[in-house]
Amino acid sequence: MALFRLNIEWADSSNNTLVYKYPFKKSGKEVNNKSTLTVRESQCAVFVYKGQVADVFGPGLYNLKTEIFPVLTKLAAWKYAFETPITLDVYFVNTKQFTDVKWGTQNPIVMRDPEFGVIRVRGYGAFAFRVDDPTVFMKELFGTNSTFVTSDIVSYLKTMLISALTDALGESKISALDLAGNTLEFNEIVKRGIQAKFNEIGLKLTNLFIENMSVPSEVEKALDERSKLGILGDKTDVLMRVAAAEAMKEAAKNPGNGMAGAGVGLGAGIGMGQMFAEAFKSSNNASQPSEETKKCPNCGAEVSKNAKFCSNCGEKLNVSSFCSECGAKVSDENKFCPNCGNKIK
Repeated sequence: MALFRLNIEWADSSNNTLVYKYPFKKSGKEVNNKSTLTVRESQCAVFVYKGQVADVFGPGLYNLKTEIFPVLTKLAAWKYAFETPITLDVYFVNTKQFTDVKWGTQNPIVMRDPEFGVIRVRGYGAFAFRVDDPTVFMKELFGTNSTFVTSDIVSYLKTMLISALTDALGESKISALDLAGNTLEFNEIVKRGIQAKFNEIGLKLTNLFIENMSVPSEVEKALDERSKLGILGDKTDVLMRVAAAEAMKEAAKNPGNGMAGAGVGLGAGIGMGQMFAEAFKSSNNASQPSEETKKCPNCGAEVSKNAKFCSNCGEKLNVSSFCSECGAKVSDENKFCPNCGNKIK
């Protein structure tokens, strides 16, 4: 019986197919020793006999009689050297990178923030992946279907990603204040944590993007308040005064009767003026260092530490100075230093 020539190939016209099974039954032909195999770039061909992976072939053109059959013959112990057609399955695995796979947290992730306590965080972004080990991928995920597309696995991958994201939030102990500003660093932490899980199923996570991590509106409001108060400094009295001023402002908006509203508004205005005056007064007093004083031995009045005469009674005051030779403290009444004997000028 004359054998026909069969070229086994897959011209992928889709953008989402991961695995394609060559349709021998549909073509009415089977593999023989005159068959050839064409594997395009970003593809690999997996030969399966009786459910067992026989071999994997990368991009190129292969002659089955000289390059493939010797391996299959040794594996399956065929006796007829493929002079008659044989039955096996050939799967083409797409090894290109599948990009822009969107992900997002359907339910908020609960995390313990070092400053705000237990809060809920949401996030979204995109990731990219590809088949890294066709044999492992075929054994772990692919069944007996004729095709396997990205939608068959994306939901599973998203679940893995959210799980890794939750673990990373707990282990990193990063605060909500720093989360938005350190997205790239946090992105790398999540990527390292999930890569091993992808490898277990023959895949590789090639890129991961965390576009946004958001917190509840009440936490955002607290962050805004903290930023506003931070401009005024960290003094407790200033913060309390500003908080009281905000409370008075809200009280003035109370929709009571006209006179009551006017009274509250007037009181709020006076109160705010007094508070800001006190704030500036305390700020000015704090900025001026207190001068050191001493008491006059004659009348007991408080005078400047460096004063030579009392401003109240005119009494001459002792002023301490230092010896220019040894640096010892001496009185202005001393003519010689009691420590080294040097003459005091």
